[in-house]
Amino acid sequence: MIDGMWWLVILFVVIAALWLLAKSRGVKADETSYNGQSKRTKAAANDGLQKTSALLKQYFPTYRVTRKANHLLLSQQDQKVAMITMDKKIAIGQRRLGDVPVINYHRVPSRAQLTANLQDMQ
Repeated sequence: MIDGMWWLVILFVVIAALWLLAKSRGVKADETSYNGQSKRTKAAANDGLQKTSALLKQYFPTYRVTRKANHLLLSQQDQKVAMITMDKKIAIGQRRLGDVPVINYHRVPSRAQLTANLQDMQ
């Protein structure tokens, strides 16, 4: 018969083995952000805004582009002109937030799309 001390040792070994197994199969801490989304998804969304920001700075130097977490804010002479978002859950197009038009894209817009939408705002 096994003494009481050995049962305790076996129990700790089993718990440690299960913990190591769960830790090795679990999601790594550096692959998720604070809200559970993977960094790859977040980086892809930010990458589109980054490319759009570069396009705006290159082809529309009169606008000042301010980068926020989920959108770009366009200003001209310290007045808000437009907000550009990239969200696949919202329909493509324009809507208004107060006096500021909000333009939503699903992917990086072309120069022609930006030109047309910025002319519609004026």
